[in-house]
Amino acid sequence: MPKRIKKAYVINVIGLLLLFAGLYCFFETGIFGTRTDYFKGIATTACYTIIMVTSLNLLVGVMGEFSLGHAGFMSVGAYASAILTNSLAEKDVPVFVMFLCALLVGGIAAAVTGVLVGIPTLKLRGDYLAIVTVAFAEIIRVAFTNFEITGGGRTMSGITKLSNFYWVFWVTVVCVTIMYMFIRSRFGRTVKAIREDYIAASASGVNVTFYKVMTFTISAFFAGIAGAIYAHYMTAMIPTSFNFMYSAEFLTEVIIGGTGSMTGSVIGAAFLSALPEAMRAFARYRMLGYSIVLVLIMIFRPGGIFGTWEFSLTRALERLTGHGRTETGAGAAGKGAQ
Repeated sequence: MPKRIKKAYVINVIGLLLLFAGLYCFFETGIFGTRTDYFKGIATTACYTIIMVTSLNLLVGVMGEFSLGHAGFMSVGAYASAILTNSLAEKDVPVFVMFLCALLVGGIAAAVTGVLVGIPTLKLRGDYLAIVTVAFAEIIRVAFTNFEITGGGRTMSGITKLSNFYWVFWVTVVCVTIMYMFIRSRFGRTVKAIREDYIAASASGVNVTFYKVMTFTISAFFAGIAGAIYAHYMTAMIPTSFNFMYSAEFLTEVIIGGTGSMTGSVIGAAFLSALPEAMRAFARYRMLGYSIVLVLIMIFRPGGIFGTWEFSLTRALERLTGHGRTETGAGAAGKGAQ
C-alpha cells in the first residue's frame, strides 16, 4: 500500500476519533442541561438519515437511476429487525449482540427484497423505474398495514430501545466507509461506466443487469440497516410513516447535497435533519421549504451544492500547512528543468 494512502487512513481515523471525543464531551458534560438529550436525539436521527441518503446516492449519483421508493426498503429493515428483537426480548441476549443482530437482519431482509424487486425492474430506465419503485413502496406499506405481526394498521410499539447514539455513530462511519470504498472500487467504476453510456458498456461485454442489481441490492441493504436503527430508536412505528413523501425527502437531500458526492450526502442529510427541529414552529411548511430550496438549486446549482466534489481531510491539512503547495511547486520546477 502506498505511503500516501496509509497516511490518509491514519489522518481520517484520528479525525473521526477527535469528532467522536468532541461529541462525547458535548453530550456527557450536560452543557445544555435537560436539552442535552434532545440534541443527542437529533444527532441520532442525523446518523440514520446519513445512511439512508448515502445509500440512495448509490442509485441516483453512481448508477444514474431515480428511486422514489427507498423508504420501502427502510420499512422492511425496520419491521424485520423489530420482529427479531421482540422475539429475543425475554431471552438472555446481551444488548450489544441484540443490536448487531437487529442491524444484520434488517439489512439482509432489505437486500433480499432489493434482489426480488431489482431483477424484474432494473431493465427499465428513467421515469419507468421511478414509477415502479413508488409502486413497490406502496405495496410494502399496504402489506404491513394488513399483517398482524407488524401490528396491522395500528402502531407497532414496545420495541426495545437499542439505538444508543455512540453505537449508531460508529455504525454510520462503517456504512459510509464501505459505500465510499465500493464507489472507488473496480465495481463502482464499472457502474459509473454504465451510467455514462449504457449501450457502450453492454457492447464491451459488461453484464449491465448484474451490476445494476448488485448496486440496487447494496443500496437496499444499507437502507435496511438505517431502518433497524430507526425502529430501535423510535421504539414505535406505523406503516404510513414510510410513505412516498418520506422517500421524496431522501431524494431531495441527495439532490441538494450533490448527486455523486458522498460529502454532499453526509452534510446535506445532517443539516436537513437538524433544520426541522430548529424550525419546529414551521414544521408544517417543511416540504414547502425543501421544494423552494430544490428549485433554487436546480436553477443556480444544477449539480447540487457540492456537485461531485469530495472533502479530503488529508488534502485540507496539506493546504493548511502549505505542504501540498510545496510539493506542487517542486513538481512544476522539476518539469521545467526537464
